[in-house]
Amino acid sequence: VQLQASGGGLVQTGGSLRLSCLASGRRLSYDYLGWFRQTPGKEREFVAAISWAGGTTVYADSVKGRFTISRDNNKNTMYLQMNSLKPDDTAVYYCASSTSVRVRSSDDYAYWGQGTQVTVSS
Repeated sequence: VQLQASGGGLVQTGGSLRLSCLASGRRLSYDYLGWFRQTPGKEREFVAAISWAGGTTVYADSVKGRFTISRDNNKNTMYLQMNSLKPDDTAVYYCASSTSVRVRSSDDYAYWGQGTQVTVSS
């Protein structure tokens, strides 16, 4: 699976961004797709995940109620709608694919996109 993330940028506190992750290479059937983020010197942090087949979603507590993960099966694309952004959301955001149900662990994701920078100014 090849993953390509896009949609990052600079936004003010309280603003919104939508990230996209285009998947290619093979058909996604029972995969879970997830978003992680990372800042310099810190470990990669789980943000949200969605099951490709059923659309079940999981969120980190820090983004629950502000971020929405979704997917478009026809376009083989996953999205992360980010609202009410805060400076603490500043990070490089990565999309990833896993066949494990342990969606919060980055170790269980086999395929990763290249990352897209999100910067929230105060």
